[in-house]
Amino acid sequence: MFRRTAAISCFLLGLAAAQLPSAKFFFRDVAQAAGLAGRNVFGGLDRKDYILETTGNGVAIFDYDGDGRNDIFVANGTRLNSTTPSPPQLYHNDGDGHFHDVAGAAGLNVTGWGQGVCVGDFDNDGHPDMLVTYYGRNILYRNRGDGTFEDFTGKAKLPTSGIRYGSGCSFVDYDRDGYLDIVLANYVDLDLDKTPRPGQSDFCSWKSIPVMCGPRGLPKAYPVIYHNNHDGTFTDVSEAAGFLKPGGRYGLGVVAADFDNDGWPDIYIACDMTPSLYFHNLHNGTFEERGAEAGVAFNFDGALQAGMGVAVADYDNDGRLDIAKTNFSGDLTSLFHNDDGKFFTDVSRESGLKARQYLGWGVAFVDVDDDGWRDLIVANGHVYPEVEGKQLGDTYLQPTVLYHNLGNGKFKDVTEEAGPAFQTPRPARGLAVGDLDGDGRQEIVIVNMNSTPSLLKNSGARGHFINLSLSGTKSNRSAIGARAIVSVGGRKMIDEVMSGGSFYSNNSFTLHFGLGTAAAVDGIEIRWPSGTVQKIGKTTADQTLKITEQ
Repeated sequence: MFRRTAAISCFLLGLAAAQLPSAKFFFRDVAQAAGLAGRNVFGGLDRKDYILETTGNGVAIFDYDGDGRNDIFVANGTRLNSTTPSPPQLYHNDGDGHFHDVAGAAGLNVTGWGQGVCVGDFDNDGHPDMLVTYYGRNILYRNRGDGTFEDFTGKAKLPTSGIRYGSGCSFVDYDRDGYLDIVLANYVDLDLDKTPRPGQSDFCSWKSIPVMCGPRGLPKAYPVIYHNNHDGTFTDVSEAAGFLKPGGRYGLGVVAADFDNDGWPDIYIACDMTPSLYFHNLHNGTFEERGAEAGVAFNFDGALQAGMGVAVADYDNDGRLDIAKTNFSGDLTSLFHNDDGKFFTDVSRESGLKARQYLGWGVAFVDVDDDGWRDLIVANGHVYPEVEGKQLGDTYLQPTVLYHNLGNGKFKDVTEEAGPAFQTPRPARGLAVGDLDGDGRQEIVIVNMNSTPSLLKNSGARGHFINLSLSGTKSNRSAIGARAIVSVGGRKMIDEVMSGGSFYSNNSFTLHFGLGTAAAVDGIEIRWPSGTVQKIGKTTADQTLKITEQ
């Protein structure tokens, strides 16, 4: 079944081309006016003595209270030897273009070295839950359905003691049993008492500047996968599932998606100065790691990269999901084209992505002009505040970059013409996208280290669109892993509901398809994780369909 929800009335009436703004892209940062005023706290301001102070936080866009409006969660951190707590922020969407922080009232009060966040309804009660990763112990927040969360970590039999450097995470039903499991990357097996200070070893300087040490030279960590036992508890199955076999990594961004179109979710982990991991799902509760063989572990020259964030989309509309990965300063943003479901080609150079003195973190494919081709947004910011004023070609604050998809496999850098929000340098980390004002169009939220968030609103020219909000019944309630195929104008576009991704962040689960000049789609097909296939016929554009699995 499905229900139609108008995005805004003027879109249902249609917009003539003459009524559209003349600028193709025009983004403004409206965070201050919207009430996103909470300051991020993460490590030192002018120097970073340890790698722990550099990674920063993620952001999630989701409707936590079921009022039909997307809210914003921002993880938060602390400083070394700080006695002042810095709680996370949960910005409730008031529906009038304004947000206010309700984290305390919602029970989100754990402080410390917060890292990433991922969203998923692990107990299938219809209320989206959250996992927040930390340096220390991770927190599983169960949504009570009354506007509050409880720390369910112990009850879920997840670790509540010991120290791990939790990083990216994702909810995923890897065995398709209708219950969401958890995948976690871990960054460094970090013991601050045993970690050298800036300048004290070969891996503690950069361009002759003494800086924090790592990750090279520090102990590697291992990714973890927890199986959902259907009773609110989880079991660590990392060894049995094959997650430990590849050895340690410096893992950061995580995403799960069906890359080979076999109906089973695979898992990709962007790794820093170690080969990135691609776990191919073998359909029996185990995975085969084949990142190097598949062509997504290294760059086009076979070199290691400092992988940070990861985004997944079918950018060329060939029916297969591709991968973008952000990297360290001076490197290209990686674009791995999915050739046949088994092998990828790094087409970063050919596609027009540029090598810059920018250090990439959050990343997302977003069709900013709704022409039916997904564009690429990359949030940047250096790890070393010490580079400021050193005349090295690097700056600590860096602009966010927008690449426009030309529809022929190539991208054009349109940052300079994308409006004032793209002209502002930031110390960016996490990035998430989702419709925050109910107009059917996606906004962009960026977490800025030791600063306030950014909320980028696009008022440029646009085409038509269709949004799909999915809810599972036999499949997991969040519909994570569900694939949508939209047919329009003789071609097909695909997307999947994914948890996690970007850098430490979670996009809205609502799938957004730009349609260009088409005022209707010819048909929609939903392939649910349960194996059910659901079809919908010709449908008018410029609306959100709420589709429940039949």
